[in-house]
Amino acid sequence: MSEKIYNKLIRDKIPQIIEENNKEYVIEKVNERELSQLLNKKLQEEVDEYLESEEVEELADILEVIHGILDTKNISFKELEKIRESKKHKRGGFSKGVKLIKVIE
Repeated sequence: MSEKIYNKLIRDKIPQIIEENNKEYVIEKVNERELSQLLNKKLQEEVDEYLESEEVEELADILEVIHGILDTKNISFKELEKIRESKKHKRGGFSKGVKLIKVIE
């Protein structure tokens, strides 16, 4: 019998999926502080996966992690969206494709 070590945050239904595949697993319930740290690591992991593949599905994974981070901070996605819209109104978005080369003072 072989085993693979993951030691990372997983989606909530993964243990059920593992059981359905007739496999055993070891999990640990983490505290809020560790959850916050693991979500940050997961965000980096998902961003790296997106940068490698550029698949829209990876963007959905990033968004799911962002929802998890917001939950730990007791911030709604609606609040985050308000902040995003405010920043876009003040500083613009990224749709025009403008690259800043330098500023001369």
